[in-house]
Amino acid sequence: MTEEFTRRGRTVTRGPGGERTRDADLMLLRGPEPEFLSTDSWRALRILGEFVDGFDALARVGQGVAVFGSARTPPGDPDYEAAVEIGRLLAQRDRAVITGGGPGVMEAANKGAHEAGGLSIGLTIELPKEQGRNPYVNLGVDFRYFFVRKTMFVKYSEAFIVMPGGFGTLDELFEALVLIQTGKVRDFPLVLYRRAHWEGLIDWMRQVTLDEGFIQPEDLDRILIADTPEEAAAMACGETP
Repeated sequence: MTEEFTRRGRTVTRGPGGERTRDADLMLLRGPEPEFLSTDSWRALRILGEFVDGFDALARVGQGVAVFGSARTPPGDPDYEAAVEIGRLLAQRDRAVITGGGPGVMEAANKGAHEAGGLSIGLTIELPKEQGRNPYVNLGVDFRYFFVRKTMFVKYSEAFIVMPGGFGTLDELFEALVLIQTGKVRDFPLVLYRRAHWEGLIDWMRQVTLDEGFIQPEDLDRILIADTPEEAAAMACGETP
């Protein structure tokens, strides 16, 4: 029986090369571990390499919109089908669709863009349980470090569309809010899809976080909410829905 490949970041191994998989052992095939592999300076070079690879792959993308959402949303689910339509509508507006490259909502948005003949980008991340790249990605980049991957989303997206999802989705949402709030990036459209899912969170931020003085009204005013794929795509592209 053919042995399965093991993927670690942009490296795949099989057999003797795949027996050790800790971060510090990625380059080790046999014998004692070279000391330089575990040094901060070598790790910094690996991080720099990821930035270079990402910038090189995405520098000519043009206008892009990032779509975030759960990897657990199955085909046929209303959110999955909505993400397919969002991907299609963005591609028709000549926007590249950028996702995390995995299953669920990410797959759906890539599928819509791919089927509409648009540029479908997947920025995958190394995880303990490899998700794999969905089949609708036509430009993919693998990352080991979350912060490098997040930089690519922010740098090459002119808007975020955030669909229902888990901690990873919320992480992307709040990181974008922080970067915009602090002026680290330009203010760009941040669209939440499906009001019924998000209104509890928005109400809490308005009734608690805002009322207690931790944020300003304008911090919440920049959040856009869409209930249809048409609204989401239009808002992301700066159009009036």
